Amino acid sequence: MQIRGIEDLEVTGKVVFVRVDFNIPLEQGQITDDGRIRASIRTIENLRGRGARIVLLAHLGRPEGSADTKFSLAPVAIRLGEILKCDVALASDVCGASAQATISGLTNGSVAMLENVRFDPRETSKDRSERAELANCWAGMGDLFVSDGFGVVHRAQASVTELAQALPSAAGLLVHGEVTVFNKVLNSPERPYVVILGGSKVSDKLKVIENLIQSVDRLMVGGGMCFTFLAAQGKSVGSSLLEVEQIDNVKAILATAKKQGVDIVLPVDVVVADKFAPDANTDVVSVDHIPDGWMGLDIGPQSITEFVAKISDAKTIIWNGPMGVFEMPAFATGTKSLALAITKVGAMTVVGGGDSAAAIRLFGIADSQFSHVSTGGGASLEFLEGKKLPGITVLEDN
Repeated sequence: MQIRGIEDLEVTGKVVFVRVDFNIPLEQGQITDDGRIRASIRTIENLRGRGARIVLLAHLGRPEGSADTKFSLAPVAIRLGEILKCDVALASDVCGASAQATISGLTNGSVAMLENVRFDPRETSKDRSERAELANCWAGMGDLFVSDGFGVVHRAQASVTELAQALPSAAGLLVHGEVTVFNKVLNSPERPYVVILGGSKVSDKLKVIENLIQSVDRLMVGGGMCFTFLAAQGKSVGSSLLEVEQIDNVKAILATAKKQGVDIVLPVDVVVADKFAPDANTDVVSVDHIPDGWMGLDIGPQSITEFVAKISDAKTIIWNGPMGVFEMPAFATGTKSLALAITKVGAMTVVGGGDSAAAIRLFGIADSQFSHVSTGGGASLEFLEGKKLPGITVLEDN
């Protein structure tokens, strides 16, 4: 898969729409994590340095197709201006008179933003013609399009897919880098190739497992989803999270893995609790002896030792999903221990966004300790499933 990059565009003096992922956490109007803003800076600075007139498109939250001050991008524009050390004008609408005036006021190297694109119901419409109508409104005010929001490329939306078709388009540095990394680990990984999956539900990762089981050397499973695997092996899991309807699918995965010679690594002990709470009573038990009424909320110390040993010789590691309820200190040890161990392996290490990325930041582990930390949880999962992502397909060279 070859996709066009921003170096393929002549941007000087041109109005360049850039789709970014600024869907960041806010508490009482204050930004609590500006990581997604910072992830876009390389592309924005590249375009600024080449004399582009930059118009950023982004969404925040789920405003359901109408303007809602709670979801305004105003705090984002202020923070971006602080990082770039320049004024970032924010239009008060998505594609109306304010957008037109804001864009008309741009000079070479300047940056502006339009208001939350999801204030317009056409952005997320299921009707392609409605999405195209909004994209054409933007295209009438600009010259080029750059896609740099990896967290949204798995969605068919006006600012992701239709605008890429309405204007000459290319991938920004962030999206180009994400695609390059995932293509490498999926198509030509160095071996041993190890995938670590966690999180709560097998159903969320089923397609990923079915795709990767054909190519990995080792699949390690933790988090809430491990209990469906343990149940498929006939073990009692107490009141741990269990997807009964997925047991047959997991049995099929285990059979396929055996046939393919893939090593499935499951926890051998777990930290159990008598309730889902930070102050719960806890114990460490073998997976063969999980008490009735108790739930597993983290992998245990022996499992940590075995998991760390199983990644020590890896040349490629993909990690997607925590090993336990890492937000509660009592159940964070498995996730933190594994994250730190991954940083010490001489391998290509990819963290698949979402909760895994949130976990390493909570633990104070720098992104630079890994080869790549994805900015898109859902998009990275769909990449790992082997799906065609609509926001990437429109950027491919035919």
